[in-house]
Amino acid sequence: MKFRKALLVNITQDNLDPIYWKRLDGLIERKVMLPKDSLRIQEELADTDCILTGFQIDVGKKEIDTAPNLKYVSVLATAYGKIDTDYARKKGIVVTNVPGYSTESVAELVFAVILEKMRDVARAKKQASQGNYLEDGFQASEIKGKVFAVLGLGNIGGRVAQIAKGFGADVRYWSKHRKKDLEKSGIKFQNADTLIKEADIVSLHFAETSETKHFLNRKRINSIKPGALIVSTVPNEITDLDALEERLKKKDITFISDHSDELDPKDAKRLSKYENCILYPPIGYISDEARIAKQEIFIGNMESFLKGKPQNQVK
Repeated sequence: MKFRKALLVNITQDNLDPIYWKRLDGLIERKVMLPKDSLRIQEELADTDCILTGFQIDVGKKEIDTAPNLKYVSVLATAYGKIDTDYARKKGIVVTNVPGYSTESVAELVFAVILEKMRDVARAKKQASQGNYLEDGFQASEIKGKVFAVLGLGNIGGRVAQIAKGFGADVRYWSKHRKKDLEKSGIKFQNADTLIKEADIVSLHFAETSETKHFLNRKRINSIKPGALIVSTVPNEITDLDALEERLKKKDITFISDHSDELDPKDAKRLSKYENCILYPPIGYISDEARIAKQEIFIGNMESFLKGKPQNQVK
């Protein structure tokens, strides 16, 4: 069994290795590849039964209704907030994503940026490269003993909590659902508002949904204690950026994000002017291991669906 026609939106030749393109081609009779802003998308949807999308591509009621033969939508990413999953479900359309492929990669980046900030690693490296090997003027603090808040205890959040525990931090979490297995290892559940007030380090790990938009709202941002460090490896919609800027002006917290590529240019410009707002390119998911896992899961999802056994179907 094969898909008759797959419409690939914002998935380019570079997104998959040759071996995975070969596997994909074996699952479809015909494929059409278009950029997200193509005027041909609506036209091509008319006889499409499979939509494959890159990150943050809209597949809403309009697109679904334009594709009467549609039976499968797959996102080459973990986040699927741009897909109208409720409407797709009503239409009997299966939606899949690629969960967990970058768990280790993102979790390790969280600690890379924390340590870079807390140990002033970048300045030390630059100074030494200029021939100055003196430690004068450097200050540092340790992760051990800090209240380390993990907000959202999914795959990545859970791994971050485990690593923080290994550093000797006082690890606490809030998530929509309690995680009793991790609580047995000493990771404590706490009310989100209280936890944000008490944390020395906050690590955000929410998928983008209507429920999580502006989870880090003005009230919560203003409650963060002075000296705290916030790390966001999630979409910018999770944070109220206007409220964040007001707090950054006080110069008493540090905000770190690796989703700068998704910021509106005006937002990127206004936030980057603050020394206590550190923006990175989206490098969290980039590792050799994550790249292979991502492709394997993506193609595996298609193969499983065609066998009548969908896997990684989003709810």
